[in-house]
Amino acid sequence: MIETGAASPAALRDIARDLRERVMAAADEAARRPRLATVDAVVAPLAPYHADAVAAHAGRPILEADARRSIFEGSPPEEASNPNARTLAGLMNAALSDELARRPELIVFGEDVARKGGVYNVTHDLQRECPHRGERGIPAHRVPNCHIGLLPVPEIQYLAYVHNALDQIRGEAASLQFFSSGQFRSPMVLRLPGLAYQKGFGGHFHNDNSVGALRDIPGLVLAVPARGDDAARMLRGAVALAAEDGRVVVFLEPIALYHEKDLFEPGDGRWLSDYPPPPSVLLPGETGLYESDGAAPGEPVDLLMVSYANGLRLSLQAQRLLAEAHGIRSRVLDLRWLSPLPTDAIRSEAERAAAVLVVDECRATGGGVADAIIADLAEQGVGGHLASVRAVDSFVPLGTATSAVLVGLDQILAAALASVPARTPA
Repeated sequence: MIETGAASPAALRDIARDLRERVMAAADEAARRPRLATVDAVVAPLAPYHADAVAAHAGRPILEADARRSIFEGSPPEEASNPNARTLAGLMNAALSDELARRPELIVFGEDVARKGGVYNVTHDLQRECPHRGERGIPAHRVPNCHIGLLPVPEIQYLAYVHNALDQIRGEAASLQFFSSGQFRSPMVLRLPGLAYQKGFGGHFHNDNSVGALRDIPGLVLAVPARGDDAARMLRGAVALAAEDGRVVVFLEPIALYHEKDLFEPGDGRWLSDYPPPPSVLLPGETGLYESDGAAPGEPVDLLMVSYANGLRLSLQAQRLLAEAHGIRSRVLDLRWLSPLPTDAIRSEAERAAAVLVVDECRATGGGVADAIIADLAEQGVGGHLASVRAVDSFVPLGTATSAVLVGLDQILAAALASVPARTPA
């Protein structure tokens, strides 16, 4: 700079002196600031959650009715009668379309999304409504997207693949608000197909039944829908939570339930759902509850089964068999949110049950949520007899060998009968 005449030695010395003085003044001021001394002060920027504001955000109008109808080519998803449109995958596609329509800042990207629809056709045709916002990319794109005003909804093809991205999720995205004391944030909804029970396709790269690494990240929200109508409302809540409070939400979608139609018998269609039109929404802490036949809402029951995803479907099958063959009245609580766990709802229902059975489809040791639920109920002294069924600590094998390591209906029935004395069916 001196050689080119851009600055003189004296000017450069003045700049260095001024900068040194500014740095020392800032350091002196920082040293006089109050130290973090309480739990509340430490965790304040970790996981901001303003439930009323998030609910209001999720309830904002999508589009005018005619404009929204045109996006769906004259047939909005709540009017759909085709079974494929009423599955979990079909309703997820509709919910993503609605969110893209009302949020110009939202982008969906990942390997094979949109035109190809992803492996399970969940994002099929999204680029038709929003051609400039369906990209093929990699998870590394998501963090910088957040910092230029966009709201990324990246997809990682399988839960088993997320481990390569954990450093970014944990060390950059989910921790940014904490380490910047709320000055910066990385809002996003990371869609993650996963869990097990796929048929005809698999191995541990495509069937991963452990969420321990995700639940271990402070401040991260883990949403796990089981049914299509819940998935649509939870997705709206997840997007609103990211947009309003800057949170990182992992939306874990059970692959085996994407295209499931039936609950009890082939052809019963009881796993299909009608699309809940906006602004219907579900937020963290809001659970689902299923009564067995003959059990009135609110009355004491013999058994509370607590589960999620594939375990919810299995628990509902067990619920019917327990009532019909053994006279056992039960409720099934769908957690929906695995982090933070809806402990208040679990305790409330456990107080009205003689026994609690946690049906956890993830691995027994640190892979799921049974440990945390059982420990909380034991410490609170609620729930009577406490038990759980969990998957074996193993990778998920191929073919019929999966039944040896995954939670099955027979295992749930056996645990329920061991927890509750059988009654004479009515």
